[in-house]
Amino acid sequence: MTDGSMPNTLIIANCKVVKPRVAAAEHTSQFNEEARSPFVKKGKTLIHPGEVNRIRELPQCNNIVATHTDSPDVLIWDLAAQPNRHPVIGASESIPDVILTGHTENATEFALAMCPAEPFVISGGRDNNVVLWSMQDALISLSMQDAISSMGLSNSERSSFTRKESVKIAPRGIFKGHDAAVEDVQFCPSSAVEFCSVGDDSCLIFWDLRSGNAPSVKVERAQQADLHCVDWNAHDTNLILTGSADNSVYMFDRRNLTAGWVPSPIHKFEGHTAPILSIQWCPNRASVFGSAAEDGILNIWDYDKVGNNKKTERAKARPAPPGLFFQHGGHRDKIVDFHWNPAEPWTIASISDDVASTGGGGTLQIWRISDLIYRPEEEVIVS
Repeated sequence: MTDGSMPNTLIIANCKVVKPRVAAAEHTSQFNEEARSPFVKKGKTLIHPGEVNRIRELPQCNNIVATHTDSPDVLIWDLAAQPNRHPVIGASESIPDVILTGHTENATEFALAMCPAEPFVISGGRDNNVVLWSMQDALISLSMQDAISSMGLSNSERSSFTRKESVKIAPRGIFKGHDAAVEDVQFCPSSAVEFCSVGDDSCLIFWDLRSGNAPSVKVERAQQADLHCVDWNAHDTNLILTGSADNSVYMFDRRNLTAGWVPSPIHKFEGHTAPILSIQWCPNRASVFGSAAEDGILNIWDYDKVGNNKKTERAKARPAPPGLFFQHGGHRDKIVDFHWNPAEPWTIASISDDVASTGGGGTLQIWRISDLIYRPEEEVIVS
């Protein structure tokens, strides 16, 4: 919440995703745009110290999450051990299990990532730095190995434990190379030693722990304006996406990126009318990705369809940008983050920052692209 009437909260909820092609009238009749969905059940609430700008889950243990707020610190929470709180005015804040220190100025809103290969966390800040921590340091300090290895404690036993103060963990490394605030960071999906970052200096920087704290490749002017987001393709780690304040998404082949010259993207995707805030590759199809922007639209692109858009009568009258095959326009305001569901193909959760229209907080939507959008009609009919 951001209007001051309620404390800032971190909510853990369970969602029942309706199965494909069974959205019957009994389901759709329960939908009310002004009310909470009956398919989303709140499980636990934490009173968060400051606004929750970004949440990332530790791949090695989904009970442990990191949150970015407006302070220089990254907060780590063991969701199974944290007690449930009631968000009332004057309620005391929940105590993070771990505080990751190292930034000298406030963190940027979205620059936070977890490593899929090792329990590493990276963050970007307004101090122009990228900071890396090892969650192993926190696990040792807190004896939080129980949360990872399930060494005998039940959830109820761990939930009854209340921490009196947070353990502070110093960084493993501080990486300097940006000349302005770092807006997003991302690990290489197949490596624990490689990651990249983008910032308000329009630079895309690649880092490699094996070569120290200096950039391994610094791409100047990767786009024509501030870079807000970056993502690394898990199917082909040579492919990188960047999103910018110039309303476009660039796709790069990192094998063609070297320092000292202006890069040529594989393709420039143009379909938004406002700055890009979030991009993410689809986990189920290597050529597909989504982009979300301040225009409140979430676009779904397929690079394999670039130059191959169907020339229907409707398309001739209003041609779609190359590669664009779906637009989600259900949000009232800018979309600040979204995620593909790896277990439910073509299902997406997106969050918008509609404080002005809702009186505080944002709106979470969970939705699925129709089969007819991405599968041949004949195949859908048969299934």
